[in-house]
This record gives sequence, structure tokens and C-alpha cells, in this order.
Amino acid sequence: MTTITTAPEPRAYTMTTISHEWSSGICDCFKDLPHCCFAFWCFPCFACKTASEAGECLCLPLLDSFGIIPPITLSLRVSVRQRYGIEGTICNDCVCAFCCGPCSWCQIAREIKSRKNPLTFVNMASS
Repeated sequence: MTTITTAPEPRAYTMTTISHEWSSGICDCFKDLPHCCFAFWCFPCFACKTASEAGECLCLPLLDSFGIIPPITLSLRVSVRQRYGIEGTICNDCVCAFCCGPCSWCQIAREIKSRKNPLTFVNMASS
């Protein structure tokens, strides 16, 4: 007599982290060095790509040169912060946009990347 046993298929488990903080700091470029190198060597292209990934017009960052506080950097930073429920203030966003524009764009890009790609675990245990 033969006994047939079947093992259950592994089930994917997607884990999302809901945090009210940025996933990286404003100067954490070493967490994603390719993004930061791209921003350093071709900042206008990087900003346009990041705006597109955020669901905005591709050429929108090119308008940043018309203000003391870059309006597009500020508005996109506030938009991403509100979309993902990140705590902060408009004053802090103004300081980041004015003093650390490229670093702010890198932080926005890292945030979009980390929030769009949740961790996926495969459960191999039988139940």
C-alpha cells in the first residue's frame, strides 16, 4: 500500500512597515549610493525622474530656479510626507528644500523606493 503525502505550498507574506518617520535621514546618501551619485552628476535629470516616480509631471522640477525657496522641491517633499503619513512641519520642509536641495531630493527618492517595495517573506513552515 502506498501513501501519498503532499506538502503545502509556501505562502508569500508581504510585510509593510507603517512609520511616521522618514525611512532615511536627509544626509543618508550611503544607504543608496547609486541614487546619490546620479543626483550629484546630473541633478536636473535625477529631480525629473524622482518627480515622475512620485506621480508628478516629469519637467516640474525645472521650475525650481524661480524662487528663493525652491517651490517644487518644497511641494513634492510635503506631498510625499503627507502621502506616507510622515510627521513633520512645513518649516522643516522649507529648511531642507532651501539648504539641502539635492539631499532632500535623494531622501524623497529613497522614501518612494522603500515604500513602493515592501519586504516579502516566503513561509516554508507547514501548517
